[in-house]
Amino acid sequence: MQRSLARIVPKTPGSGCCRRPALARTQPRGSFSSSHSQIHTCTAQQPLLRSSRPAARHNGESFVPWRNSRAESVRWSHYNATPADGSVPAVRPRVTVLDIKKMHKNNVPISVITAHDYISAVIADRAQVDVILVGDSLSMVSLGYENTNEIELDEMIYHAKAVSRGSKSCLLVADLPFGSYEVSPEQAAASAIQMIKRGDMQAIKIEGGVENSATIKKLTSMGISIMGHIGLTPQRQASLGGFKVQGKTAESAESILQDALALQDAGCFAIVLEAVPAPMADLITQKLSIPTIGIGAGPHTSGQVLVQLDMLGGFDGFTPKFLKKYSNYLDINTEAIKQYNSEVKERQFPEPQHCYNVKQENVDKFKQLLQEKYSHL
Repeated sequence: MQRSLARIVPKTPGSGCCRRPALARTQPRGSFSSSHSQIHTCTAQQPLLRSSRPAARHNGESFVPWRNSRAESVRWSHYNATPADGSVPAVRPRVTVLDIKKMHKNNVPISVITAHDYISAVIADRAQVDVILVGDSLSMVSLGYENTNEIELDEMIYHAKAVSRGSKSCLLVADLPFGSYEVSPEQAAASAIQMIKRGDMQAIKIEGGVENSATIKKLTSMGISIMGHIGLTPQRQASLGGFKVQGKTAESAESILQDALALQDAGCFAIVLEAVPAPMADLITQKLSIPTIGIGAGPHTSGQVLVQLDMLGGFDGFTPKFLKKYSNYLDINTEAIKQYNSEVKERQFPEPQHCYNVKQENVDKFKQLLQEKYSHL
């Protein structure tokens, strides 16, 4: 495929850096088409235009390192695909921390879902949820570990990067795993920076309350957006006596409120409340000026979060009380693969429509060649 001369993109005022030249595609029309991606071909007279990017934001509200433009264009290409029903998917700008604050101010519920790989991020993006959380729950649901404490920072970054390729419009938040932030604020800062730079995330989630407020304040002072997590904190489930409901008494609910206030003062833009009785979560939410994201915390929090594979019915084992299954992923996909396996065994797949055509004269020539040169085989 021939390429035209590179266009030199002028330096954007205030960006502080020169932009990499963009290459125009000059592949002939109609030479490639796919229903799964819209990498459109064009002629030399119709170069692929690329809009300029603003400078990196670092204003205290959020910290969003801008991506490599070429990688970004490839990452976004899947989203231009036309759905099977012929409809055109809505395109929206990236949700930001500031957008989450505006939603909370306007009493608009905030939707959060986990994603652990590229395709789960694509699904969440197409569904237009507000926030994707790359949660350390992937330790169990994607990697098969016994608990969330076994996953390492590098593994989380690997999955975060895959998620970032699949989502172009959701706010991307990632957990810091157990052992990557507890030692000191400096350790937490180093881990958070790695997650943002290498994992391509816009915000970080950290478990813990008052005891971690100094660390979180350090991070937010650096311009790193932090989502807190209190109530049931899975990374500390052993010290909590297992996965148990928190805040069932007035005293324990007050302790959760104190944690929430400390995180709010430290600069968190939102707080996850997990496994807290609905009335207690409601009262705690009313005392805060930042949004709460509930999981097993009733309907009165500022938003909700669920693990994607759980809500899709990806597991047939223990189901927590707060989980609603919106699909039957495990059974549906098991039956589909069973059918595929059966059709392979019975030679029912592939059918003619799944095969590539070839001219009969070329088949005959190949047969003749085999007879002349490979008859000994």
